[in-house]
Amino acid sequence: MELFDLTGKVAVITGSSRGIGLAIAERMAQHGAKVVISSRKADACEAATAAINARYPGAAASIPANISSKDALQHLVDETRRVFGRIDIVVCNAASNVFYGPMSEISDEALRKTLDNNVVSNHWLIQMAAPEMKARGDGVAIIISSIEGLRGSAHIGAYSLSKAADIQLARNLAQELGPHNIRVNCIAPGLVRTDFAKPLWDNPEPEQQSRFMTQLGRVGEPDDIAGAAVFLAARSGSWVTGQTLVVDGDVMC
Repeated sequence: MELFDLTGKVAVITGSSRGIGLAIAERMAQHGAKVVISSRKADACEAATAAINARYPGAAASIPANISSKDALQHLVDETRRVFGRIDIVVCNAASNVFYGPMSEISDEALRKTLDNNVVSNHWLIQMAAPEMKARGDGVAIIISSIEGLRGSAHIGAYSLSKAADIQLARNLAQELGPHNIRVNCIAPGLVRTDFAKPLWDNPEPEQQSRFMTQLGRVGEPDDIAGAAVFLAARSGSWVTGQTLVVDGDVMC
């Protein structure tokens, strides 16, 4: 277990009141980390925090934040340092998909919101946490991208564009921060059974179903992604940076 031990580490995880973010928070707490639960809704953050603390007393704190606000993200960083004293791991999980349809029909406002929430906010948060990581010579940033960032889409093109940009953001930051022993990677999940992705996995159309058929014959679960995040955050991933780890059950098309 030493390879996956996160004892003494503090992880800030956006979008962690449910779904993939919550699964990551639960597993990191299980492996010894202090975790910050953060999403827009304070009541959802408090409920998730209480559930984790019931299993791992004192492991979680609730700090709500809207990722679209730079000030809110700075408050998230400042409050984490006040509560836990440091930040070792940043997991950029929160994201938006505000438009379903072809790129020819998306409004400028929806395109900007998608890119701001899914890319710019990740850049902000990592940059806010980076100075103390540089000072310690140690740190981890994980961006939750998507397999949609690795292929074209006729229906969620703006989301796919943002997730491809996340992959490049991780590559760039790995180059910039690597000399300070800060590792930056992406996880690219396939279709995971979350409320966020429900329009995709609960879609009866054969074309949509075939787009996410996997060799393993099932839709992913949030916990399938959590294990990859623990691997990248812990000593087990100490020589991995600038990479995108695809976790999709081997999508067949």
